[in-house]
Amino acid sequence: MSLQEIYQEVLLAHNEHPNNFFEMPDAISKAHGHNPLCGDEISVFLNLEDNKLKQISFTGQSCAICKSSASLMTEYLKGKTADVAKKDALAFIELLNDPEKAVPENLGEMEALLGVRKFPARLKCATLAWHTFLKALEQPSKGETVSESCSCQHNCCC
Repeated sequence: MSLQEIYQEVLLAHNEHPNNFFEMPDAISKAHGHNPLCGDEISVFLNLEDNKLKQISFTGQSCAICKSSASLMTEYLKGKTADVAKKDALAFIELLNDPEKAVPENLGEMEALLGVRKFPARLKCATLAWHTFLKALEQPSKGETVSESCSCQHNCCC
């Protein structure tokens, strides 16, 4: 089995059985992300305790890449301090957007998402949850919407 096939299996598994896929009724912060060109919609919910992400969850309707990315993100960021989670989210968004950037060794299953770097039209799918997380972190309790414009002209990104 090739590395690409293994990565595809990771993404399919997270799409079919996403981690932390539930609405958190007692969330202290939430944000809604929407890509109007392809239809992806994600809501991210946060609970912080002692400045750490005690819980992070998401809901929404989206393509497999977007849902898998959100699932992987929740596992990767849970338990980190708000500052570290923000830094890591920004770094991962930058990593996805720069195919020349060196891949860190500590990504674990998230490395499966790096395949989208070859398909610029799919970058918005992979980053929507991350941008929505950052908005939730910045705007506690406001539930603001983040819009990600898809670079695809053909509605083929979802």
